[in-house]
Amino acid sequence: MKPLLCIAHRGGPQFAQSTLPENSLAAIARALELGVYAVEIDIFHIEGELLVTHDRRLGRVVSGQGIITEQTLPYLRQQKLENGEPIPTLQQVLELVGDKALLNIEIKGANSVPTLKRVLEEYVNSYQGSYEQYVVSSFDHQQLYQSMQQLPQVKRGVLIEGIPLDYAVCCEPLNAYSFNTHLSFLTPELIQDAQKRGLKNWVYTVNHEDDWAYVQSLGVDAVFTDKPDALLAFNKK
Repeated sequence: MKPLLCIAHRGGPQFAQSTLPENSLAAIARALELGVYAVEIDIFHIEGELLVTHDRRLGRVVSGQGIITEQTLPYLRQQKLENGEPIPTLQQVLELVGDKALLNIEIKGANSVPTLKRVLEEYVNSYQGSYEQYVVSSFDHQQLYQSMQQLPQVKRGVLIEGIPLDYAVCCEPLNAYSFNTHLSFLTPELIQDAQKRGLKNWVYTVNHEDDWAYVQSLGVDAVFTDKPDALLAFNKK
């Protein structure tokens, strides 16, 4: 069976020797050193800036209180991750990842696409980068549609949690590249329907060896994992 492509979920924070904060520059840098296929991050749009963090509410990974989209940018810039890092910006992540891996940018907050278009265009033009390095994903299919219109050169990953009546049909109007499905709702029929439509099958969040073996048996292309070093070791067995 083919190896599972390794996508470092939220930067892949869990390693055999130590754990780093999710969506931190430190975790991303360590995942890149391992040679992962891709890094996945989450973004919220705040006052013209794209901040890289997962939760809509502060306090679990990032210091502070309240809902992130209700805070000012100066307040959020003062907050820290457990390792002392401030919340990274998308610009910082783009510069760190460069052409070392694919970057999956998951849109979390509303109204992100215009700023995402600007930031990606500025980075690609300034660093002679390639849009081929990026995938934009979201559970918000409205924003994926906006991304298709405003950033047609960037691949799209359609996120779902569940098993739709029509399987992967939702990917077609979005001209999607990948179908990003939840491990708990994975069936052979769902995978096969996506394959028939020419989609890549990416599954989240897969952290255990028996689950890696299971999704591999279904013909999944890649998995999002918090444990990139363990998955890469599994692939070598």
